[in-house]
Amino acid sequence: MTNAALPSWDLTDFYEGSEDPKIEQDLTTARQLVETFVQSYQFQSTGSPLKNPATLLQSIKDYEVLEDLMGKLMSFAFLNSATQLHNTNAQQFLQHIQEQVTALAAKLVFYNLDIAKLDESILVQGFTDLPDLNRYQSWLNNIRLYKDHQLSEDQEKLVIEKSITGRAAWNRLYDETLAGIKFTWKGEKIGISEIVDKLSDKDESIRAEAAHSMAEGLQSHLSIFTMVTNILAKDKEIDDRWRRYSHPVAARNLANQVEDEVVEALTTAVKGSYANLSHRYYALKAKWLGKDKLEYWDRNAPLPTADDRLIAWGEAKDIVHKAYHHFNPEMAEIGQRFFDNAWIDVPAKPGKRSGAFAHPTVPSVHPYLMLNYQGRLRDVMTLAHELGHGVHQVLASSQGPLLADTPLTIAETASVFGEMLTFQSLLQQCTTNDQKRSMIAAKVEDMLNTVVRQIAFFEFEKQVHIRRRDGELSADELGQIWMQTQREALGDAVKLDECITPYWAYISHFIHAPFYVYAYAFGDCLVNSLYAVYQQGHPGFAEKYLTLLRAGGSKRYPELLAPFGLDAKDPAFWDRGLQMISGMIDQLEEL
Repeated sequence: MTNAALPSWDLTDFYEGSEDPKIEQDLTTARQLVETFVQSYQFQSTGSPLKNPATLLQSIKDYEVLEDLMGKLMSFAFLNSATQLHNTNAQQFLQHIQEQVTALAAKLVFYNLDIAKLDESILVQGFTDLPDLNRYQSWLNNIRLYKDHQLSEDQEKLVIEKSITGRAAWNRLYDETLAGIKFTWKGEKIGISEIVDKLSDKDESIRAEAAHSMAEGLQSHLSIFTMVTNILAKDKEIDDRWRRYSHPVAARNLANQVEDEVVEALTTAVKGSYANLSHRYYALKAKWLGKDKLEYWDRNAPLPTADDRLIAWGEAKDIVHKAYHHFNPEMAEIGQRFFDNAWIDVPAKPGKRSGAFAHPTVPSVHPYLMLNYQGRLRDVMTLAHELGHGVHQVLASSQGPLLADTPLTIAETASVFGEMLTFQSLLQQCTTNDQKRSMIAAKVEDMLNTVVRQIAFFEFEKQVHIRRRDGELSADELGQIWMQTQREALGDAVKLDECITPYWAYISHFIHAPFYVYAYAFGDCLVNSLYAVYQQGHPGFAEKYLTLLRAGGSKRYPELLAPFGLDAKDPAFWDRGLQMISGMIDQLEEL
């Protein structure tokens, strides 16, 4: 599959390019608006102007304008850099915009601090008297959740301004280093996305060779990855300590608007199901492949009877669109916009970020998707996943810049649901037991990667951050934690070759968003429960589901799930989601 046949995104809906004079014009406008905002709403001798509900409402509307404008600048700079990590100009432009926007954000620090300090009675009265203010109740409440974890205004300004030479700089070093590694392959040099793709090849010798090449490439830069991991873990520990978070995951849980005990219930349920899920499945797969044990790189190998043909981009679009349309025409129509417009960057190419993502950008523009499409069934599922995010982001954009953003625990719902719709559509097209077995096995593997693997990642992160408090960790120690958590998750049916010890280094979520990973398991189990309700013929399910997506971040997850009769605080909730995976493994044993 040639990259020439695959579309790239067009960012001109933002600006014509990094030299577009509109960029500097927008920066000038942003500076002026920030100065006016500070003069209008910062604490004065008579107290905070925000104590007046009408003034508070106007300040929120003015703040939305700023958020959209600064978000537009940052989104363009980020997306422009994401496919050009080797382009010095693109990276310098990103740094320039980050510095400019960070300087503006530092001047706005007072705003959230002052909102957090407002007397509750002022807000209650304002919500009653001003319906427009009541619309922002969830946003205001979310800000006030951080009251006990905020620093002084000067300290908060310092944290923001130094972020571009701190965490953001280490993130950039990590991204550029990973993108710059050239893995040896058949006398050529290829990137991270291409070498990872070969781990799913039907040919066992190709998988094994790719696994060792990947290990060698990561090992060659392991000192950098080790340093970045240690510094960012220490940086987080300092931040957590100053902000009085009780444990390393607390800040992420607060951002996700989910209680500690709910996350603990999820992880306990998944770890308690390791034996019945991943251990059982990989033992079954080893038998199918005629082995006593699977090699690590056999986990995602297609079955001998699987159709391993490459799926053309046009066919992939058609598969996902039909699945979406069967569920709901409006969802399909929104998804089609991404195909009709240049909103997706599809091909794997040198200098491009690895993996895939959906970037919501800002409501005044539209989301963009990034893939590294290689033509495999998993790539089709990745398209379904990211398109689900895109549809969600389009629907939520009507909430505006402050309410459209969705916590990770709900953000993964639409993406995983999109995958499930696509899987069920493809499964219905299977006509033989071999086809069904291959399709169900592929889905089980995806679900194990989304649930079991991500919780194993979560356990790895927790151990790293806890142990880092006692001192810097060596590459060997990081590798030992990695191997231990992988061994627990995969079981005795998977042989862990020592070559995979440095594989922790390519999991970019560890660097970009500590403890993000459990949201995948949260979303998968949630969607499994949600899909079971759909299969049972719940009245008006599609309409209720789109209402959930349109809500964006305006409602918390218990309120969003209530119309479906689901309660994530019920311990049985997670078991119900895991039972769907277990049931599919039961089907495979029968087939």
